[in-house]
Amino acid sequence: MKETILSLCPGPWEDYELIDTGGFEKLERFGKFILSRPEPQAIWDKSLPDSEWKKLAHAYFAKEKNNPEKGHWQQLKSMPHHWQIQYANSEGLKMKLNLAQTSFKHIGLFPEQAVNWDYLYQKVKAFPGKSPKVLNLFGYTGAASVACRAAGAEVSHLDSVKQVVTWTKHNMESSGLEGIRWIVDDAMKFIKREERRGNRYQGIILDPPAYGRGPDGEKWILEEQINEMLKTCRAILDPKDHFLLLNMYSLSFSSLIAANLIQSNFGNVKNAEQGELYLEEKQGKKLPLGIFYRFSSY
Repeated sequence: MKETILSLCPGPWEDYELIDTGGFEKLERFGKFILSRPEPQAIWDKSLPDSEWKKLAHAYFAKEKNNPEKGHWQQLKSMPHHWQIQYANSEGLKMKLNLAQTSFKHIGLFPEQAVNWDYLYQKVKAFPGKSPKVLNLFGYTGAASVACRAAGAEVSHLDSVKQVVTWTKHNMESSGLEGIRWIVDDAMKFIKREERRGNRYQGIILDPPAYGRGPDGEKWILEEQINEMLKTCRAILDPKDHFLLLNMYSLSFSSLIAANLIQSNFGNVKNAEQGELYLEEKQGKKLPLGIFYRFSSY
């Protein structure tokens, strides 16, 4: 199996900018507002002094001592709790995405994924035949789902958290779209049922967390369950016309792990691409933000 190895970074984006990184933090602009957030990959020094960060930022995320994943936002300048930004590419994709400050440092958007939104939009547009059925597992706030729907796909969006699925619905409606199928369920249980039912999808998107919980407390541990999940995904992926995108964000994972998982479960796939996603800041440093593997039959 031959793969193209890539390091992918989104192109210029009017409503997003990575300003600086370092000291385990990142300084980003989302539309009109600038936020400072923790970033475990940014192990180097900041380019700008702390005083400049405080001068620029509208808010920063203060971590809890006993739980670095949780905390609260400290407001430095006036800004709304909820706001919107837009994303558009040269091929016709246009989305309006809703953002908000959450207690888990996230705001409802992973900007590095823009390269995958473009890929998915292209794959749906170029699909040989009628509109493909696309399943987005661990769909979060659904920019990938919206991108596929904007291209004409029949989209099923799954997440274990009802409030997050509602967030995705707002993104769909804000983007002037309708018709996405919403599923609040445990991802593994759902695809096992789909396999038993004989249901098939032409596109599958997987963006699993390192750790997570299903709606009934089901435990998800990436390294223990991703192999079984991909086995089941093979069973429900259309063998003729298909595409699959796998994202993983884990400090201990390389794209070679993704390649081995795909090869052992799908064999010799076509048009395979693997590598890193990153964002480049104004100061020139490149921030790695996960790995990906994607392939398609066309």
